[in-house]
This record gives sequence, structure tokens and C-alpha cells, in this order.
Amino acid sequence: MAGYARYTALLDACVLYPIAITDSLMSLATAGLFAAKWTRRIEQEWIAALGEQRPDLKGRLDVRRDSMREAIPDWEVPEAARAPLIGNDILPDPDDRHVLAAAIAGHADCIVTRNRRDFPKEIVGAYGIEVVDPDQFIICQWDLEPIAAIAAFKRMRARWKKPRATVEDFAQALERSGLPATAKRIREAAELI
Repeated sequence: MAGYARYTALLDACVLYPIAITDSLMSLATAGLFAAKWTRRIEQEWIAALGEQRPDLKGRLDVRRDSMREAIPDWEVPEAARAPLIGNDILPDPDDRHVLAAAIAGHADCIVTRNRRDFPKEIVGAYGIEVVDPDQFIICQWDLEPIAAIAAFKRMRARWKKPRATVEDFAQALERSGLPATAKRIREAAELI
């Protein structure tokens, strides 16, 4: 498998589970700001976690999963590519070894996760991979391509039709989801979003 010309981010299950974070990352990826990658196992993890928290959604998350796959056609790091790379790296949570293996196999530049402490810099950094919080990651993408990022968030907000979100509603939803710096940028660019 060859590397990618664009900056590549492996998205951990914890950032694919909250809809506002997922939608933000998918919006930036579809705008071409970075290449998004994940695995079927990561999908299973976010679907199980969301189904546990929201039993009313159990069995109804396939539409969301399929929409994500359709939006990012080159999303998958195949099992066959990552399985041989699941090593004996000592991570705080041994169940996260598959995430690191997927990042290596997917030629990821970073892992976007809310659980940064689960991926110690001295271990993950040895593979040339950075571990980034989703809010920090989004701000970095915004700083690199502000016009494309603003346009992506404008399109994202336009999709929120029930109820129609004001810029402040939109910013508050992002803030509640753990994206305070992103919410601040949305407020600063309110006239454009």
C-alpha cells in the first residue's frame, strides 16, 4: 500500500461516536483538507458505544456508517494490512494496539483521538505518528486552509435543518461536544458561516 499525498489521519472510535465531532471531521475530509482513515473494528467500536449510550439507535446506525463510507471512499485500512502489525507495544490499554497498527498500515501522519494518554508519545512517535486531540486537529486544518475550512463548516451548518441552526446554536453544539476552540473559530467567522 502506497502512502498518500495528503496529510492522513486515522480516526479513533471516540471521535467517530459524537455526531458533532464526526460531522466536523467528515466535512473537513470531504473538503480535501486531509485523508481520513479508519477500520471496520473502529466502526464496530463506535457503533457499540453509541448503541450502549443510546439504545433507541441500536440497529439504526448502519445508515450513518454507510454515509461515512460513501463520503470517504478510501476510508478503510484493511484487516489484512494491519493485523500483522499488531505488535507487543506496551500501551496503557492493550486493546488500542489495533488502532496503532491501523495508523502504521494506513500510512497515517496522526491518530485523532480524545484519549491521548492511551497513546504515549514515546511509543507512537517512534513510528513517526503524532497523537492529536480532535479540537486541536480541526484548528490546525483551519489554520492551514482557512477558506476551505470555513466553507466546509458553512456546508455542515446548512445540513442542520431540524431545527435550522443559527451560528450561535451551531457553535454551542460544537462546544458541548468537546470542541471549544472550534466553536470559538465559528463565532469569529460567524458572518461567513
